[in-house]
Amino acid sequence: MHKYMPAVGFSKINKADLEELIKEITLRPDYQESAIDFEGNQFVELRYMVADNVGLVLRGIYNENDEFILDYYYPTYFGGSLSINNDVEVIKQTDKDNYYVMCDEIRLGVNLIFQLQNMGEYLRRNGGANKVESRDIRLAALSTEGKILLPVYDNEKSRIKEKMNNQKRINLVEQARDGNEEALESLTMDEIDLYQKISRRVTREDIFSVVTSFFMPYGIENDKYEILGDILDVKYVVNHLTMEELCIMIIESNDVVLEVCINKNDLFGEPLVGRRFKGIIWLQGTVDFS
Repeated sequence: MHKYMPAVGFSKINKADLEELIKEITLRPDYQESAIDFEGNQFVELRYMVADNVGLVLRGIYNENDEFILDYYYPTYFGGSLSINNDVEVIKQTDKDNYYVMCDEIRLGVNLIFQLQNMGEYLRRNGGANKVESRDIRLAALSTEGKILLPVYDNEKSRIKEKMNNQKRINLVEQARDGNEEALESLTMDEIDLYQKISRRVTREDIFSVVTSFFMPYGIENDKYEILGDILDVKYVVNHLTMEELCIMIIESNDVVLEVCINKNDLFGEPLVGRRFKGIIWLQGTVDFS
């Protein structure tokens, strides 16, 4: 059973019910596409949606008898918000016919890695290139554990100042990568000052008043992250098969926007615009290859 099935409303499904559902999807999918990968192998993807943009994906092949042979399945949520525009590198997974996307996102300070949702489009349009420049990326994530935190008090002036400081840091990082020693020295001094400020504040303040947002790798799997970010929008959808209610939030974390889908029963607290979400996510996404 896939670990993130509860995130799309299948928290109580058993193995027998899952097998029946997979059979039903192979007979009557909501969406189907096929392509040939760069090694000449057939690729087939079937999708079945249980709510708006929420569903299951089956990947495999058709045999000579036109029967679908399942390779693997996974739950998914397709986000619609533009997250970032960046150069991307597409990497094939070694143990199955699946692709990851990696991009160097300066605002996060890490190489962002996520599972590619529109794999068929990549195989059809990209001509086998692993690296593609300047593409729109829409990030979406599933979560099975999360909590709602109250916001940190600020005002418009402090928000503008923070964005200016973030942009200044991004410019310095870009200059340092180009070999500018003054920019590297300035970044080093800024890091020292920041460390000293945090060290003083944590002695008298709660840690989540000091740290307002973060986006960092979680565990050994390269597409899992722990995030803390501001809630920009909230809506609820219902899995029409199980009638479980799902919460979908648009989150801004470290200036990166993404959408998170979580089972309402796995979310501690009431999500509202302006509050913060803290949780562990499995990151997926689509890349515009057109």
